[in-house]
Amino acid sequence: MNFQKTKNKIFAVGLCATIGLTALGFGQAPQAHALSSSSASKLLNYGDNYLGTPYKFGVSTSTTRYFDCSSFTKRVFKKLGYNLPRTARDQAKVGRYVSKKNLKKGDLVFFKVPSRGNFIGHVGIYAGNGKMLNTYGSGGVKFTNMNSSYWKKNYATARRLGA
Repeated sequence: MNFQKTKNKIFAVGLCATIGLTALGFGQAPQAHALSSSSASKLLNYGDNYLGTPYKFGVSTSTTRYFDCSSFTKRVFKKLGYNLPRTARDQAKVGRYVSKKNLKKGDLVFFKVPSRGNFIGHVGIYAGNGKMLNTYGSGGVKFTNMNSSYWKKNYATARRLGA
């Protein structure tokens, strides 16, 4: 009986210490470092080579004749040695969260697609100045203003890969 009380007290003290240290900031997640500006430029310049490549939903990742949004980001990031998952929804789980106000060139930006169930269904690469390099619909791969009403309304999250 005495042993059980002692064990419970030790557990309670340990739990309180953990909560207290976390509250003081010792348990915070590390900051997500952006790609270096030269890596981000390399990434965007490589993606730039595909401007105008037609969009085709669900296309194979082995082709560069067509892209859908996630096959495009998968192809472009592979150039820097990243092996991203196939879908936008799965890509939204890699790297580290970054707030919209702290976006840097090379961050992945994600959007809901209400016509497909209102979950993450689109991904692009943040290019700076409120623009993203991505592909969808007519015109294929292009730079898109994220502040236009559709994209602004459906913005979901962003992830940062890098050191």
